[in-house]
Amino acid sequence: MSRRTVIVSGGLLEEEFALPILKSEDTEFIIGVDKGLTFLYRHCIKPDYIVGDFDSVPRDLVDYYREEINVPIREFNPVKDASDTEIALRLCLDMKRKEIWILGGTGNRIDHLWANVQCLQIALEAGADARIMDSHNRIRLIDHEIVLKKEEAFGPYFSLFPLELPVDGFSISGAKYPLQNHFLRPSDSLCVSNEFEEDEVKISFSYGKVILMETRD
Repeated sequence: MSRRTVIVSGGLLEEEFALPILKSEDTEFIIGVDKGLTFLYRHCIKPDYIVGDFDSVPRDLVDYYREEINVPIREFNPVKDASDTEIALRLCLDMKRKEIWILGGTGNRIDHLWANVQCLQIALEAGADARIMDSHNRIRLIDHEIVLKKEEAFGPYFSLFPLELPVDGFSISGAKYPLQNHFLRPSDSLCVSNEFEEDEVKISFSYGKVILMETRD
């Protein structure tokens, strides 16, 4: 069974958070995506694959990996129909990777963040567990009942948002703000910044897809 695959994109990359993940024994495969390649090079971390249009990376850096290090590269025209992160995610799925962490998927560009959140649906539908992470956030997409354990929580807060359509029969138990059989709409901010009340929080709903954000200050 394959271990964790990490996609290193060109957004926010914090050394204290990202480096332990990249150097962990649990990380088996690393994909450098466009500007994220600069971060990997600076910290002497060799990617297993490189993806992007490389409009934000020095040309000699790409040539270095191609010619001297011999890392497989998928280069795309900047005028394309998918983001670099989506292309990297689809590559993971083609290789049957099931646990995928995306670093550098957040940052100043909210449009890039939202595109990355939407990309999580591609992984979910392929049966993979993909998540976007930085030092303050862990973002996942769920389509079934889930139990969060306080001892394993990423942070003290969690928020939930329907991805596309309203979610019926939405319930939260074990939380500071419980909810029972609610019709949760995409425009509803009711489920922002909830907290653990008990050791376990149960989230359930009848159908649909829900964005789960676990956060800390």
